[in-house]
This record gives sequence, C-alpha cells and structure tokens, in this order.
Amino acid sequence: MSQRMKPPMGEDNAWWWDMAAAGELGIQRCKSCQTLRHPPTPMCGQCRSIEWDSIASSGKGVICSYTILTHPQFPGYEYPLIVILVDLEEGTRFTSQLVGCAPEDVDFGLPVEMIIQEDPDGFKLPVFKLQEKH
Repeated sequence: MSQRMKPPMGEDNAWWWDMAAAGELGIQRCKSCQTLRHPPTPMCGQCRSIEWDSIASSGKGVICSYTILTHPQFPGYEYPLIVILVDLEEGTRFTSQLVGCAPEDVDFGLPVEMIIQEDPDGFKLPVFKLQEKH
C-alpha cells in the first residue's frame, strides 16, 4: 500500500494527534459549559468560551450513519472505504473509517469500538471495528 496523505496538523489540533499517537481518542471539552466537540475548534459553539481541555473517549459507540466510498481513489487507502458517523458513549459524534468489515455487513445501530491503525511509516490514526459479541 502506498503512503496515506497526512491530514493538516497545527497548533490548534496537535494535542489531538498526540493523543492518537498515544493510542487514545481525544475529545475536546469546553471548560465553561462542559460541551464536548469534535473536530477541535478554538471556540465553543455553545457558550463561545475559548477555554477548553480534553478527555479520552472510551472509544465505544454506535453507527449513526455510513457511506461506502469507491471513488475518487486516493493513495494509501484500500477501497471500498467504509466511512462511518459514530455516536460515542460520551455524547458526541465522530467520523472515521470502519475496518475489518465487508460493506454488506454494515448497518445503522451496530456497536463499534475504536482501534489504532498504524501505517508503515508510524503514523497512527483512530479507526473503528465492529464490537465483538460477548
């Protein structure tokens, strides 16, 4: 597989990539009203505070929506690509990739859990897999 294009990384989101590199799914939290948000932003959309911290998500959630991408095909990805919108246990949503699953096995409401995918160059990215039945 060729190398994946790297996302923009800067001062406002470096903390999130640091958490991903440590194996955690970070969620930004407003210090004033405790609203969770993703993607990270400099200001709270609820109360307009610029004071924030972060929490580590449990990485568990439920598929709220999904789409199967076949085109355009970018280097570093295996197609078809299953892109999901996850309702996380913490009460916010997260868009990611579902791995280890055939497109015909995806459905709304399925429980998922986060895993860290590591590229050959060491780049780490939170992705999801279907939660194993116990």
